[in-house]
Amino acid sequence: MTLRPRRTVLYMPGSNARALEKARTLDADALILDLEDAVAPDAKDAARALVAGAVQAGGYGAREVIVRVNGAATPWFESDMHAAIAAAPNAILLPKVETPEALLHVAAMLETHGASAGIRVWAMMETPLAMLNASAIAACARTHPHTRLATFVMGTNDLAKETQARQVPGRAPMLALLSLCVAAARAHGLAIIDGVYNAITDEPGFRAECEQGRDFGFDGKTLIHPSQLAICNAVFAPDASEVAWARKIIAAFALPENSGKGALQIDGRMVERLHATMAEQTVAMAQAIAARV
Repeated sequence: MTLRPRRTVLYMPGSNARALEKARTLDADALILDLEDAVAPDAKDAARALVAGAVQAGGYGAREVIVRVNGAATPWFESDMHAAIAAAPNAILLPKVETPEALLHVAAMLETHGASAGIRVWAMMETPLAMLNASAIAACARTHPHTRLATFVMGTNDLAKETQARQVPGRAPMLALLSLCVAAARAHGLAIIDGVYNAITDEPGFRAECEQGRDFGFDGKTLIHPSQLAICNAVFAPDASEVAWARKIIAAFALPENSGKGALQIDGRMVERLHATMAEQTVAMAQAIAARV
């Protein structure tokens, strides 16, 4: 079993050449080179050229590189898509995906322009309509595989704006929406990344939100500053005790005398075969993290 870590997904402003260069050295699992929110309207064209050049130049090592384009309703969308397709990042991140039709439209563009087979599509989930259509959007990964949909990214700032939900510690107004998207993603085999934490210097609050996202089932979290990387990498990685327990479960079920058993008692705990599957995932993720260079 091999998994790709996506614990830390860092936004980098596409108009900042120095930031794009620095990103090559940061301890992030993935980088979103942003042409949308982080770039002023009068800088869009220059940012597009910078990002395309950075992706084509490479040098990002094991980090996934994702280009976030401007939305389909904007005057920059077509040019952003053409440039991203030509640059061939690991994925293209689409803002404000609200319906399956949005993904089908992009799929047609990818085919028309001969996009590399390796380019995946990530979808921002950040509007009320996206929440209501989360299952149908996620289902495209199975029913329309040519859409290349691989990952949901929660846009919690936009979601708060559109729903008028307050952004409070613990995120109580958001919890139902976060859970809905996690369920939709997992039902259709997608990865899912939690939204950003805005208070850059609030380390306790950030750690708490990372732990909450991990416990909800997110693969990782989007970040807005490199100072958030260390905490997020640690929280979303299985710790040594978790890995040791997982290995103990795997070893117990591998014993010949347990080959036909559906459940075992290990260290006073009842453990089923589904826990063995979960244990294999834990060990595989730990190995994938250790293998990053």
